[in-house]
Amino acid sequence: MEWLSRIREDIDSVMKRDPAAQSKLQVFLCTPGLHAVWTHRVHHWLWQRGWRFSSRILSQIVRFWTGVEIHPGATLGRRLLIDHGMGVVIGETTVVGDDVTLYQGVTLGGTGSDRPSRDGVCAKRHPTLCNAVFVGNNANILGCITIGENSRVGAGSVVLRDVPPNSTVVGVPAHIIYRNGERVLITDPHEVKDPLSDALIALADRVAQIEAMCGRQQGEPDSFMAEDEEREAYRLEMEKLRVYVSMGEGI
Repeated sequence: MEWLSRIREDIDSVMKRDPAAQSKLQVFLCTPGLHAVWTHRVHHWLWQRGWRFSSRILSQIVRFWTGVEIHPGATLGRRLLIDHGMGVVIGETTVVGDDVTLYQGVTLGGTGSDRPSRDGVCAKRHPTLCNAVFVGNNANILGCITIGENSRVGAGSVVLRDVPPNSTVVGVPAHIIYRNGERVLITDPHEVKDPLSDALIALADRVAQIEAMCGRQQGEPDSFMAEDEEREAYRLEMEKLRVYVSMGEGI
């Protein structure tokens, strides 16, 4: 039966990807992320056939049981690994590809800006994770965005924009630090979409202005140096006068 083969496939996937897995029996009995995924398949089947209230009630029971909240409307791919699982939230219009890994506290949510249309059709307001995406613990991926294949999201990151394939993103909000195995360096402050971006840009502009001013005045004499030269000339002059005037002589 297909559902039995899917269960075996999920257990084998956990055995390969989770170093803490010691036996298939342990994985079957003690992996709440798998329990949440397996029951979601039932809830999703009910949701697609119009049994939406029942599917929501059952999903809330599984949420209490596993600590994982998966909306029945979400679409999950094969071999999804939710490691530890506590606090994971997956929204209604989320699409998850194959071989995706989610750690505890991950949120695949919306921004709250999109609403269902008048005919009741729910707009796509949650993210899409392509195949082989890795999401670290407590990361938040928000809005109708796409995380490309083989990409990694660092722990604690907040992703608000699309991520190209084969990339690694970190930060709040997240920015790319690796792409196709190569380090990505940010040289323009405008590329950092941070709440302090404006302050950083203003500071960079001010530094550029000061450097320009210093460059224009480079050929001009230093006022302090001129004062030192005047004092030194005065001392030399006084030394010459001591030969002729000493202790009031000549008065």
